[in-house]
Amino acid sequence: MTWRHTPGSTWALIAVAGLLVGGAALHSESAYSLSQAAAPQEPAVPAAVTSLGPTPVNPRVHDGIGDLLATGLVVLLYFYRRQPFIRYWIAAWTLAAASTLIIATPYSNVYVGLTAFGLSQFLSIVSALAFVISADAYRARPGLRRGYGLLLLPVFMWFVLAPLPLGTSAVFAPGHLLAAGGLAAAGFAYLGLLRATRMLGAAVVGAMLLALAAMNVYLAIGAHQPDATAVVRSVFATLGVHLVMALGMQLMTFEDMTFELRLTNRRLELAQAELRQMVTTDGLTGCRNRRFFDEVIGKEMQRHRRYRIPLSLLFVDVDRFKVINDTLGHDAGDRVLQAVAGFLMRHVREADYVFRWGGDEFLIVISCSEHEALHKAVDLQAAFAASADATALPPGVGLSVGVAEVPAGASDIMELVSLADERMYENKKNVRIRRA
Repeated sequence: MTWRHTPGSTWALIAVAGLLVGGAALHSESAYSLSQAAAPQEPAVPAAVTSLGPTPVNPRVHDGIGDLLATGLVVLLYFYRRQPFIRYWIAAWTLAAASTLIIATPYSNVYVGLTAFGLSQFLSIVSALAFVISADAYRARPGLRRGYGLLLLPVFMWFVLAPLPLGTSAVFAPGHLLAAGGLAAAGFAYLGLLRATRMLGAAVVGAMLLALAAMNVYLAIGAHQPDATAVVRSVFATLGVHLVMALGMQLMTFEDMTFELRLTNRRLELAQAELRQMVTTDGLTGCRNRRFFDEVIGKEMQRHRRYRIPLSLLFVDVDRFKVINDTLGHDAGDRVLQAVAGFLMRHVREADYVFRWGGDEFLIVISCSEHEALHKAVDLQAAFAASADATALPPGVGLSVGVAEVPAGASDIMELVSLADERMYENKKNVRIRRA
């Protein structure tokens, strides 16, 4: 897969690369441990049990169980929305749960406990990186390479092996700082999704990730050991933030479904509009067809009667079309029809209609009186004869036009179409007489 430079992924790589610097600095601070003993004299596992009343409570167990519940919730969401970003959510929550549960109970062997703590810190970092990738995966498939796994290998070795000679301090602050960097990058990435998609769930998730990042920074600076009181108390706050973030993910998933439904509906509306355009438009000339005439003429008649808006019909026929079609072929006839249709649509107002009635006949529905329609017919004939359309066509191509006004009480429009057709033939005869 190819790598895409995304804001979240860039932050994550910077955070991981910073581990070497932090580890080197911490190594210099803890160098005295190498000369004192092979095994550090500190608890194998942080003291995780506190007391809330008469019953002792292990906050890390509760936090781990909460993370597992969040994982189960996200898995259920994946059954409804099989999206890549939800798969990374599942991975991130699973790693977070493992990071907490692996140190929830003490180990009898001090070395096993130290290794487990280092592994816990490493898993928390990888969990933060998974949240970063999940934000990138919402928009497109993230580009990952096998080399990124190799990049994490020395990080893994440091966190697992460094606590053995140096103690938990070698991985405590670096782990929290690197996890904070990844969580902050993920938080800003989700806030970027909020800006792009207007999803409230993305805002909730982004805000909770930033809160977790702040908590990790606080622990790295304010608590130097994993069994400090601040660390134990922060687990409860972490549990609350995790639960709110899980609810935000659920909200974001349903908002994503709603967004996709709106997008699908919009595409469906566009497809329906295109289909309607195809159904109601003549494919050869681009004029409206008789199907569209049947749809709109009733509304035009009603508007004509209600508001007393004058309405007239112009029946247009192409002179010498049959001769051209028979002698020059159908391609020449099609070019004539396209030229005439283009001319008529350019010289008729947008509020009026031009229909291809059939063959070489066109019908124009125009909002004006019969007197004005007659002037319009004469103007169309003269303009066409002088236009470039006519000069580019075979000799003798012209327009014959018949006009009929729709009376106020008219109920049958087809009678008026027939009347305009008859007057068109009268006009054609008069033109032939004048030419003769």
